[in-house]
Amino acid sequence: GASMTRDDKLRIARALERMRVDVIEAGFPASSNGDFEAVRAVANVVKDSTVAGLCRANDKDIQRGIDALKGAKSWRIHTFIATSPIHMEKKLRMTPEQVLEQAKLAVRYAKNACPDVEFSPEDGSRSEIDFLCRVLEAAIREGATTINIPDTVGYAVPQQFGDFIRRLREKIPNSDKAVWSVHCHNDLGMAVANSLAAVMVGGVRQIECTINGLGERAGNAAMEEIVMALRTRQDWMPFVTNVKSEHILKASRLVSAITGFVVQPNKAIVGANAFAHESGIHQDGMLKHAGTYEIMTPESVGLTKSKIVLGKHSGRHAFREKLSDLGYRLGDNALEEAFKRFKDLADAKKDIFDEDIVALVDDEIAHTGER
Repeated sequence: GASMTRDDKLRIARALERMRVDVIEAGFPASSNGDFEAVRAVANVVKDSTVAGLCRANDKDIQRGIDALKGAKSWRIHTFIATSPIHMEKKLRMTPEQVLEQAKLAVRYAKNACPDVEFSPEDGSRSEIDFLCRVLEAAIREGATTINIPDTVGYAVPQQFGDFIRRLREKIPNSDKAVWSVHCHNDLGMAVANSLAAVMVGGVRQIECTINGLGERAGNAAMEEIVMALRTRQDWMPFVTNVKSEHILKASRLVSAITGFVVQPNKAIVGANAFAHESGIHQDGMLKHAGTYEIMTPESVGLTKSKIVLGKHSGRHAFREKLSDLGYRLGDNALEEAFKRFKDLADAKKDIFDEDIVALVDDEIAHTGER
């Protein structure tokens, strides 16, 4: 339900380019004429990022990708074939040897036209390691410059996934000839954790991810969470990206508007409540020093400021600050009475607006004559 038109993709591609995203995978050129034209349009417009097209491991798909991308300043063919026992047997109906041969031929065909070739063993996290090593060694020998390990069904857990990739890199003799990458799905809610474990433990240097965690089923690893985790925890993860995080919120809202997928309010980094504080204890700390309850600044992701939300859990400190913002200065007695009435209102009403506070305080002033 989140498919995009050519113009939609162009708008998002420009936003990603402004963010300094390294590689923009613009679509699946062989899937439809519309997607072919969209990928070609993105390839012809984007100058500062590499533009990639996704292709199944066959000559027809790859040629379609080449035709769509060849006008790009920097382009990549990303080809894939499944390598797990269940996918080979039930979906592809191919033997492991046939899959190995198909992978080699696909990378070879792509490499003849494009110097930048990425290869993915679909359902890699459920593949048998010895067979996967054979496939990946052959793909690198044929010229793959990026090896991407997908956790296609979100089956992996962080330590195991990181160890799995580390073992692959140690067992494959030519592993140093390619950049290693991961592509994680979020079926168990661990896509970001698995991606970061792959960096920390597995030694990968590319993460495939999406704005707002958009993707099949439960989605993919969320770019905004990965970028801000790396930026916030430099003490533990001393890695950098080129992404300009100040554009994150704008990109998130663009993707949400184009797809119609609303971002849940408590979504990390980009949710409406990500920098909102309602608990009285939290509000008191925030008003004294933002670092008490915020590990990153709202400005670092493109938000102008944090939000203090008045509700049933709010305390006197936040209530007094809100009155000050609205231009009121009440004495201690009037403030206490107004605060009690505010709490009664908050128990009965979920959303408290500035107009509610103004009406409440004006009523209190009318009763006491104090301002």
